[in-house]
Amino acid sequence: MAPPTRLSTPRPWRSAASIPVRPATATPSETVTPRIPLALPRPSVPGGRFRPSAYVEEAVPFTVTAFREGHDLIGVHVRVFSPSGDEALHRLSALGDGFDRWSTLVVPLEQGIWRYRFEAFSDDFATWQHAAELKIAAGVDPALMREIGAQLFERAIADKTRPRAERMTLEGAAAVLRDAAVADEAALGIVRDTAIAAFFADRPLTTLGSVGGDLEMLVERRRAGVGAWYEFFPRSEGARLFKDGTIRSGNFRTATRRLSAVAEMGFDVLYLPPIHPIGERNRKGRNNTLDPQPGDPGSPWAIGSAAGGHDAVHPDLGTLTDFRAFVRAARAEGLEIALDLALQAAPDHPWVTEHPEWFTTLPDGSIAYAENPPKKYQDIYPINFDNDPEGIRAEVLRIVRHWIAQGVLIFRVDNPHTKPLQFWEWLIATVSAEHPDVVFLAEAFTRPAPLRGLAMAGFQQSYTYFTWRNTKEELEEFFTGLATETDDYLRPNLFVNTPDILTEYLQYGGRPAYKVRAALAATAAPTYGVYAGYELFENVARPGSEENLDNEKYEYKLRDWQGAEERGESLAPYLRMLNAARRAHPALLQLRNLLVHWSDDDAILVYSKHLDAALTGTGTSDTVIVVANVDPHSARQTMVHLDTRVWGVEPGQPYQVQDLVTGAEWTWTDHNFVRLDAFGEPVHILAVKESR
Repeated sequence: MAPPTRLSTPRPWRSAASIPVRPATATPSETVTPRIPLALPRPSVPGGRFRPSAYVEEAVPFTVTAFREGHDLIGVHVRVFSPSGDEALHRLSALGDGFDRWSTLVVPLEQGIWRYRFEAFSDDFATWQHAAELKIAAGVDPALMREIGAQLFERAIADKTRPRAERMTLEGAAAVLRDAAVADEAALGIVRDTAIAAFFADRPLTTLGSVGGDLEMLVERRRAGVGAWYEFFPRSEGARLFKDGTIRSGNFRTATRRLSAVAEMGFDVLYLPPIHPIGERNRKGRNNTLDPQPGDPGSPWAIGSAAGGHDAVHPDLGTLTDFRAFVRAARAEGLEIALDLALQAAPDHPWVTEHPEWFTTLPDGSIAYAENPPKKYQDIYPINFDNDPEGIRAEVLRIVRHWIAQGVLIFRVDNPHTKPLQFWEWLIATVSAEHPDVVFLAEAFTRPAPLRGLAMAGFQQSYTYFTWRNTKEELEEFFTGLATETDDYLRPNLFVNTPDILTEYLQYGGRPAYKVRAALAATAAPTYGVYAGYELFENVARPGSEENLDNEKYEYKLRDWQGAEERGESLAPYLRMLNAARRAHPALLQLRNLLVHWSDDDAILVYSKHLDAALTGTGTSDTVIVVANVDPHSARQTMVHLDTRVWGVEPGQPYQVQDLVTGAEWTWTDHNFVRLDAFGEPVHILAVKESR
């Protein structure tokens, strides 16, 4: 077997706790329990069937429970092997939470399957240091403690792999401990010497050890976990209204003119609804009515007609050649194209006549429509995956491969929870083996179990319940869960709106609500999304629904993007600011570092994101504090309370912050007064500049 290809960098990881690689110490055991117990390793996925996942440059917590009997102290390592074969050893720190949990952060920089295992060992130096500090100071067996320390140092000196300067320092320290002329108080200086402690942190002395089992983690490309998505309908971009009221569809060529504006707002993924031919039979009219009028384009999700199916382009949009040119133009603007994968068919899709067995036939001989009671979608037939599963698998794989060949590496999957979970596990594994850069986003607006199951089965991203989490209490619980409970396998994509979802919060919250939701989505998760029209505050709902009136799913939308911005009626500058903040602050592009803080007001949400200097890749640490008034109808003033130790500032000490929204600067401590007016700026996004 050929040796693994080495990366150009000698370190395919970043870590503040990296130490020299050395062999593990393993004490033989005839029992299931090793000499030093190791349990509950993370990252992990519940059930143990699937690998946990991360993305390139994600700060991943490696955590394990480890303990031993009595009062002797232990240490814990995680040994990590990159896909290219690099081996690294990282020292874990005790969390001090009373649960014997140990943790460290490692940032993988290489895509592929990483292996890791936890190792626990008796920390002979730390045990001696702790006992000597107490006993020598109390005058209890001081001579004995000094001699134990000197012998400990001699063991280290005998290790010729230690640097010579380190061994010479330890020789001198051992001599001091054994010198009867040196007072015990002076000998305590050796016990407390931080440089000596650092020697043993890097190369611990140990007599007992345990080695955990080998585990794996899939690290995917950065776009699998980081991105700012923008959704638009190509048919609306460049659509033209004629004097007689008819509208000519936009196409890929006219939509290309919109790409620079999307990129200039700072988005890096452009998501397109289905671009395929739309069924003629049972076509829906405006606002999902059953009586389409001449010129109504129908829903793009009613896929298939005489013009073709899932591998074809709607004739109004152009040709496959035009689509490939659109993909290239987007790439030139720094945009990746995400394409909708909707596994369903219009009544006149070629599948209906070629493969009628792929659908559910009712007792009266008709094919069942798609339903979401009380809604019925007469323009869509759902696929029955239990009828000819092998044939359906082959066809879907062919379609996905077809669009990959056209330059698409991201698929937003429509209603994946209405298809068998094992189908998605198979499809994603098969595609990933051929094309590891492909990303699948699950539109999983469903129950918690299937939502999480889809993520475990391989979906790199998922829609979440963010859309319906609006109060301070709801958001605190929701964000904490994303950052700490499902973070090893579920990556949220926090879309602020969709063509089908216009929540009451947006319907009645006005511009403040639009600012708040965009700010929360852009700062709470490394991936978020915006559907076109959000920046124009489109908030009129179809009566009795959470859906936009004149839904773009069923008609063309003619919008004056440039004019709205020139008149100051667009949220585009705010979105531009948010995306600029994300690019300037690596802490915002992490998920697991979100920490909720406190305020005295039930509408003021406070959270921070911090990344240590060793993990940012910039040489400096990064901290952002978000303070949001989630009540879009009021002005609120209150005190906020922060655990500033998270970013290295002791309680009570001042530090400088700059508001990325307004540019204002203040001196803050751990307790601060804020006033946020919903009709002014309802959110502070504060970058910690420096401590004094």
